[in-house]
Amino acid sequence: MAGISITVSGDEFVGRGLDGLIARTGDLTPAMDMIGTMLDTSVDHRFETETDPDGQPWPKSIRALSEGGQTLTDRRHLRGSITHEAGPTSVRQGTNLIYARPHQLGALIKPKAAKALTFRIGGRTVQVQQVTIPARPYLGLSAEDRTEAGEIIADWVTGAL
Repeated sequence: MAGISITVSGDEFVGRGLDGLIARTGDLTPAMDMIGTMLDTSVDHRFETETDPDGQPWPKSIRALSEGGQTLTDRRHLRGSITHEAGPTSVRQGTNLIYARPHQLGALIKPKAAKALTFRIGGRTVQVQQVTIPARPYLGLSAEDRTEAGEIIADWVTGAL
């Protein structure tokens, strides 16, 4: 995933007992895949509610303010690109879109070769020297995600034993 990703290890939600758990139950990949699916659903919900993992609202984008619609959801490419990869002790969630990182972390965009950045907003062409993109975190674990991940591990272990 070249854009941005987060990796969540099992110790994020089961504490120090993960090594013993793996020794007793073996590979946790199926449970990690379930957690990844749950996290994908959480990210999708964040795009619907325009909030970060802590429930804080994202700053509205100029496009959403001028044209209507939702922030980060014009064509749904970013939202639709979120995937996860499960492993024996962790799950990695992210996207390979190059513009994902500035939206997650925030960025200052300046022209590389041109004298100005040129784009369209609200049907008119705008030229500026730079654009500050505020961070709008969509990846990450909420308190509810942590609780649900722990429940998934507990249910998987109970079923596995």
